[in-house]
Amino acid sequence: MIEWQWSQFHELDTTALYALLQRRQQVFIFEQRCLYNDIDGLDTQAWHLLGWRDSETGRELVAYLRYFEPGIKYTEGAFGRVLNAASVRGTGIGRALMAEALRRAELLHPGQPFRIQAQQYLEAFYGDFGFRRTGEPYLEDDIAHVDMLR
Repeated sequence: MIEWQWSQFHELDTTALYALLQRRQQVFIFEQRCLYNDIDGLDTQAWHLLGWRDSETGRELVAYLRYFEPGIKYTEGAFGRVLNAASVRGTGIGRALMAEALRRAELLHPGQPFRIQAQQYLEAFYGDFGFRRTGEPYLEDDIAHVDMLR
């Protein structure tokens, strides 16, 4: 079972902040081998959705994303840094994460559009949530991406 935490930056305690930065580093920098500025100065303006699970070794962060309200990053609300821990991939937690994020964002901004810069191989996944590609694929950090809007 996943326990969801929806927090603005100033509401995150040091344990949660450390866990999300560590998980982002693990997934994006080590697993995907992308050397980029993960701590980009935007976390303080975002909502953070953390998915926690109890494991044999304690409480573990297994899912995460950040959400920007309309007007911060784009005209639309925007999702980014979407990830699942390797240990839970293929279990449906990614779908649960996206569904929970959309539910929370829609409560904040009913009827507003949302944008995501998706890795191209996940286009169908995001399409299942109503996102549609808005342009041609492009490379970001040597990974094919597409802009999508919902």
